Amino acid sequence: MPPYDPTAKIRQYQKQGIKRVKLALTDIDGVLRGKYISLEKFTSLIKGNAGFCSCILGWDVADALYDNAQFTGWHTGFADALFRLIPESERMLPDENVPFFLGEFVASDGKSDHPICPRTLLRRVLDKADSMGYQVLSSAEYEFFVFSESPHSVREKGYRNLTPLSPGMFGYSTIRNSVHSDLFNALQDYCLELNIPIEGLHCETGPGVWEAAITYDDALASADKAALFKTFTKVFFQKRNAMATFMAKWSMDFPGQSGHIHQSLVSKRNGKPVFYDAKKEHGMSHLMRQFIAGQQKYLKAFLPLIAPTVNDYTRLVKGAWAPTAATWGVENRTVALRAITGGPKSQRVETRVASADGNPYLAMAASIGAGLLGLEEELELGAPVVGNAYEVGDKLPQQLQFAGNLRDALEPLKKSKEARALFGSEFVEHFLCSREWEVREYEKTVTDWQLKRYFEII
Repeated sequence: MPPYDPTAKIRQYQKQGIKRVKLALTDIDGVLRGKYISLEKFTSLIKGNAGFCSCILGWDVADALYDNAQFTGWHTGFADALFRLIPESERMLPDENVPFFLGEFVASDGKSDHPICPRTLLRRVLDKADSMGYQVLSSAEYEFFVFSESPHSVREKGYRNLTPLSPGMFGYSTIRNSVHSDLFNALQDYCLELNIPIEGLHCETGPGVWEAAITYDDALASADKAALFKTFTKVFFQKRNAMATFMAKWSMDFPGQSGHIHQSLVSKRNGKPVFYDAKKEHGMSHLMRQFIAGQQKYLKAFLPLIAPTVNDYTRLVKGAWAPTAATWGVENRTVALRAITGGPKSQRVETRVASADGNPYLAMAASIGAGLLGLEEELELGAPVVGNAYEVGDKLPQQLQFAGNLRDALEPLKKSKEARALFGSEFVEHFLCSREWEVREYEKTVTDWQLKRYFEII
């Protein structure tokens, strides 16, 4: 790829009559926070760093400021944090004729990696893979519910009695995707224009629920596409008087929403995939077995990065198409780690514990990082689960069983030396503060269940 030429790019924009640019950075929860800037501002920014309010790394999804974090807060005055635009992330927003760029935070010296930036965190994990001689390929697939609602109507209804785009349980329905073919095709075309090619799109089991598989790519580009897909899928539907939600579990009546992560490794020495060995059982190479063994060993400690919300743990229950322990199996959709067999290019592992509401950068960093630790430690993989993993999970050692709530899930992460070595202590401490804040905010809430349970009777 030729070096990026800012001057030529600005001249191109001027010839096209482009007057402004849109940029966005991801916060701890994976929400894209951004703004429009003038072409004049872009001219200076593309050649160096600029400042963005550090509050986006110090608040939650409701813009409430953490009261327990050291990196940024009232005690720091919320000074600007430096960031840079990522030239290769450029996209033209199809319905705006405005160029769009992702950014990432940099350290105060303007050169070093930022310790807390989610995108930088994933890049550091991938640098580790690079130093071990591997390129990581990955892809994300997301389930999301679509409603015939608006941001105003869902609030007016108190998020109850919502109208789904289509009724009933009808997974893989040809009727549904044909009746709504205009939306199915338009979404895929929209994503193509945003350089987020969708490999497959279908109806899942549940009223108005869709599943999209994003075409695989280098892991960092894959995470970029995943973050953009979630944001702009919401934009796509809201512009059409509908709403998409990636909430892990919006109703206990229906299955939860996953954000499965597929991963494989390619040798940098010869460019060949390393997970496939035709001479081995299931075609699983020794390296693939070590990678899965690392994920199995560290998945519990890294779980909050993959399932980061209070709501996630209503999805991780038996019989809900989501795992409850760090199990693995071959072509088994009841396990946490599914080995997908095939030829050299299709052999991969799927991390099925990941939820749709997770931050793609953090989820991929955790999943890939755990696998790399398996290679580094040359771990041995035990026998796969055959059949129903839920029947096996309770019999596994405690260190392989997932916590039932976010608060308990944080304890193994707090104690993990491997997490601090892999992600950095500053990030781990800040992330723990953000999740502890999330738990405390939840615990201050009077729920519908509590009212129904106690209001009259107790």
